Amino acid sequence: MSHSLPYTVNCSLMFTELPLHRRPAAARGAGFDAVEFWWPFESAAPGDAEVDAFVAAVEDAGVRLTGLNLFAGRLPGPDRGVLSHPDRVREVRDNLDVVAGIAARTGTTAFNALYGLRQEGVDPAEHDETAMENTLAAAEALEPVGGTVLIEPISGSADYPLITAADGRAFVAAAAKAGAARVALLADFYHLAVNGDDVAAVVRDHAAEFGHVQIADAPGRGEPGSGQLPLTDLLAAAQEGGYAGHVGLEYKPTGATADSFAWLRG
Repeated sequence: MSHSLPYTVNCSLMFTELPLHRRPAAARGAGFDAVEFWWPFESAAPGDAEVDAFVAAVEDAGVRLTGLNLFAGRLPGPDRGVLSHPDRVREVRDNLDVVAGIAARTGTTAFNALYGLRQEGVDPAEHDETAMENTLAAAEALEPVGGTVLIEPISGSADYPLITAADGRAFVAAAAKAGAARVALLADFYHLAVNGDDVAAVVRDHAAEFGHVQIADAPGRGEPGSGQLPLTDLLAAAQEGGYAGHVGLEYKPTGATADSFAWLRG
C-alpha cells in the first residue's frame, strides 16, 4: 500500500546536530517544504527578539511551519506539558498570546497542548479541570487564526494520564461538549504502539478524526524501517479513512539526520 500524504519534519528531534535556527534550512536542503517544532523557547513568553529570530529562520528557509507545541515546561524532561498543572495557569495563558502572534505571522494552524504529568499532592480531578479550562482558553485564543488544539497520548511515564487513543478521544469529546471550537486528537503511531494500542484498528476506526499524525518506528523511536511498525500501510489506511493532513516525522535518527531519509528514497 502507498499514500500521498505530505511530510513535515519535526526540527526538535531532527537535525539536532545543528543549532535550532539552522534546522529549517537543513530540512529544506533535504527536500522538505514543511517543518514543525516543540516549543522552541525556554520560557512561555519569550521576548520579541527571540520570536523574530525564530520566525525569520523559518521564513528564510522557505519552508512552512505546519505545527508548534504550546509551552510544555521541561521537554524532554519531567513535565511533559503543563496544560493540567494548576500552578502554571498564568504561564499557559501568557503563552497563548505569543503563540497566536506566531500563528498570525506564519499561517500555522496545528498546536500540540501536552497534558502534563500528575503532580504529587494535587487531586487528579483538579488536574483534569485545569486541563479543560486551559484547553477552552487555547481554543478561543487560536480560533481567529484557524488554529486547532491537539491532544496527544504519549508514552514513557505512568504519571501521564492520556495513554491510549481512547483516552485522547474522550478528552477531545469533552472539550467539544464544553464548547471548544477546534480540538482534535494527535495520533502519534509510535506512542500508541508502545502503549499497547492496536494502531491499525485506531486508524481504521478514527482516521477522519485525526487532527495530526506523527510517526516513528517501534521499538526504538528511530526512522521508518528501523523497527517493526508497518508505517507505510498505516499511513495509506489513514488516507483512505479520511485523513488528509501532514505526517510529522518525529523520530530519533539512528545516524545523521540526512542519512535517515533513505527509507523515502527506497
